[in-house]
Amino acid sequence: MAISDDPYLWLEDVTGDAALAWVREKNEVTVEALSGTAFDATEASIREILDTDARIPYARRRGQFLYNFWRDGEHVRGLWRRTTMDEYRTENPVWDVLLDLDALAESEGENWVWGGAQVLRPDQRLALATLSRGGADATVVREFDLDSRTFRAPEDGGFALPEAKTDIGWIDADTVFVGTDFGDGSLTESGYPRITKRWRRGTPLVEAETVFEGEPQDISISAWHDRTPGFEREFVQRATDFYNSETYVLDGSALTRILTPTDASTSVHENWLLVRTMTPWTVGDTTYPAGALLAADFDEFISGTASLTVLFAPDEHTSLHQYAWTENYLLLVTLQDVRTQLHVLKPRAKEWDASTIDGLSDLTSTQIIGTDAEENGDEFFLSSSGYLTPATLLVGTVGGELDVLKQAPAFFDAEGMTVEQFFARSDDGTQIPYFVVRRVDAGPGPTLLYGYGGFEISMTPGYSGATGRAWLERGGTYVVANIRGGGEYGPSWHTQVLRAGRHLVHEDFAAVARDLVTRGITTTEQLAAQGGSNGGLLMGIMVTKYPELFGALVCQVPLLDMKRYHLLLAGASWVAEYGDPDDPTEWEFISQYSPYQNVVTASERRYPPILIATSTRDDRVHPGHARKMAASLAELGHDVSYYENIEGGHGGASDNAQLAFKTALTYEFLWRHLGRR
Repeated sequence: MAISDDPYLWLEDVTGDAALAWVREKNEVTVEALSGTAFDATEASIREILDTDARIPYARRRGQFLYNFWRDGEHVRGLWRRTTMDEYRTENPVWDVLLDLDALAESEGENWVWGGAQVLRPDQRLALATLSRGGADATVVREFDLDSRTFRAPEDGGFALPEAKTDIGWIDADTVFVGTDFGDGSLTESGYPRITKRWRRGTPLVEAETVFEGEPQDISISAWHDRTPGFEREFVQRATDFYNSETYVLDGSALTRILTPTDASTSVHENWLLVRTMTPWTVGDTTYPAGALLAADFDEFISGTASLTVLFAPDEHTSLHQYAWTENYLLLVTLQDVRTQLHVLKPRAKEWDASTIDGLSDLTSTQIIGTDAEENGDEFFLSSSGYLTPATLLVGTVGGELDVLKQAPAFFDAEGMTVEQFFARSDDGTQIPYFVVRRVDAGPGPTLLYGYGGFEISMTPGYSGATGRAWLERGGTYVVANIRGGGEYGPSWHTQVLRAGRHLVHEDFAAVARDLVTRGITTTEQLAAQGGSNGGLLMGIMVTKYPELFGALVCQVPLLDMKRYHLLLAGASWVAEYGDPDDPTEWEFISQYSPYQNVVTASERRYPPILIATSTRDDRVHPGHARKMAASLAELGHDVSYYENIEGGHGGASDNAQLAFKTALTYEFLWRHLGRR
């Protein structure tokens, strides 16, 4: 389909009157069709889970304080607050509220959504707060005084920036690094900062000192200050595409490139340089595999005299999932066939001492959610949960015992349910793992298969009260597919699907769908699939390429028009993942699966019923993808339901009420089409 032949191009006008009229009409039809007693009950049940005070108040430890952002039924937009460790250990901590977002939104007449805050240490008296309108990626930045609980106005010397996709960070109490929309030519083609500057308090932004300029085709430019005592340094990073970047040490105005591979993850902690390889890296006579974690003395590496120490090397079943520093140790989380293990490494000049932290459940996923090497030594926080196991927050000190800090309640009755792991054989023979959550005595029945398959994002076990109540308790089976494109088996699990290899993602997901039927877990008529963002693209491919495998599909905040994705919002930043549709050679393979270009009439091929959902305020994946696909499907005679939240950003919802509503729509749609027990 040529752009000139696109009859629904007008739906890309995000806030145009005609486009929004179309959205409201489709929303009304979908809500009317799915509303009723069952929907109301599901919505209320999910809202209860989201609003309950029984949830774990996850917090970030920074010196003496733990910071938390909290939303509930009373505080719809949320509270930014902090407490001490002694208080946090109690059953009902006393919180010091720093900012009430509901009160702020009401006083300013804005639908503010919290975007986070950077607190300047060690004093913790100033913060750079980010706020978005309706949940968009673009944010407003405002300096916040934690002593007075007020924003510092620009006329009083406060740092403040209008709405943009800004990158900003403290250097000291009077200086920041900033990349933002400085005017014409200051953003990349992807809409992110092309220029980073050093901005001093009390000076106009136009007088900020330029530190680095990238190219328009770059993804973004950023700079940051490492304030670790004794190791103070400044860095600049130039992201040339989504997976490649150059990192420099900034000394005054001089830049020194850190000569690690551009596709590797490079980080510095005190005197240690860590490199996680994405592809094999040959240094001298040694080739290090993709997915390895390497260490070197930073100063020696810069001078070209360093030797590399292998801290982790992957194997056929094991990959590195996460790593984080305490004051004296490096913590690693690995995945062995998508099951987590936690390791502790003690830095040495050559061989590092290694040990394992035991006692973690087999079919749960454990994440490092916080360390504070600067002020809290070797303390670390972990969160562990599984499909049937509510989250547990643990705290420990390397060498000591793990203590349970908080335990989330069960939000659904898991009695008689089980978690199993199976493997499906994809078209090229690759074994694809997937998890099945169901009742022990379940026969073939309604089954929801979830998939993502991109950007090296791993789908690890995790607890969802909403899924439990709205799906599992009512007799549904829930499945998560660990298809290629994710990071479950290291970088190569992802890199082999880039550009021309994208078909492997689709084949893997289809293989899992077939395997579920072959094993008798479900039937084709009772099998649904769900995915969002890149997973929404996957759902678009399932409906156009593999419609015979499913009874229903849910496609959320999706990419679907792959002919124009790179021209819409942040789409240009994903060319390294999908390929360039303007290149005829690459469009040849993209065109084979681009959903919007591959829709046929209902008389040619039957598609399963599909719910397409997006957000008007999503400034990452353009809502035009979802709008145009829904319009095309409807015109060609297919059963399509459409819902667009007028706000909510890429997450699809800006508060708990919106999230409960759109989640209930999804489950009501699925039960309507797959049948109830």
